[in-house]
Amino acid sequence: MRHPNPLCIALSAVSLFVFSACSKSSLTEPQESAQSALSSAKQVTAASTTPVGTVIYTSNGYKLTFTNNAGGFDDATRQKFVDMYFSIYPTLLNRFYTGATKQVTFVIDPNYNGVAYTSGTTVTYSAAWMANHPQDVDVLTHEVMHVVQAYTGGTPGWLTEGIADYVRYKYGVNNGPAGWSLPAWSSSQSYTDAYRVTARFLVWLERHVRATIVDDLNTALRNKTYSGNTWNQLTGKSVDQLWTDYSNNPAL
Repeated sequence: MRHPNPLCIALSAVSLFVFSACSKSSLTEPQESAQSALSSAKQVTAASTTPVGTVIYTSNGYKLTFTNNAGGFDDATRQKFVDMYFSIYPTLLNRFYTGATKQVTFVIDPNYNGVAYTSGTTVTYSAAWMANHPQDVDVLTHEVMHVVQAYTGGTPGWLTEGIADYVRYKYGVNNGPAGWSLPAWSSSQSYTDAYRVTARFLVWLERHVRATIVDDLNTALRNKTYSGNTWNQLTGKSVDQLWTDYSNNPAL
């Protein structure tokens, strides 16, 4: 799969360009000469920050609208986000829900004080968090799974977040350098702790109880058929019984 690269980006603060396999669309601006394009590419290569504005990338039927509202946002991080979207998101869509949208928006927000959050098909990232934690690019892996999930109907938040962190564990590309890992089991934990605690439980279940457990839970959540009894239907045990088994022998 071909992805946009830094040499493809040349935009002003208010420009909107469309890229398809790193090619500018003639529908959005006049064709420029090869020499002019090379000059623009050289200028961007020399820059270390992403200009404020919006760029649209397309590849193999997938679309990413990238809006940077933060001055000084690292251009290497932008490129990682773009590359990761086009490599990871299709993988998640193909595994968990082929009907998920192929059009996603990323927003870099200088005023958001958290890490990242997803609303519908838009993922918002904290500019400050990424500046202070440049290795933590797999927040993207977690968040784009929420786009695929799009569960409705009162699904348990702990399981939703647990599956998203399971996905980060399975498909993350930079977890080690970011200092992110699944936590060791402890008696103070519960499967309802969500995020990494629940993710580790799911990994254990996948390896020791039912290889398709995450896929099956995802399907039940999507189809609004999930209930406490779903665990019994899938494994023959309640989630509390499964947690007890896990606690007695938590090795992965």
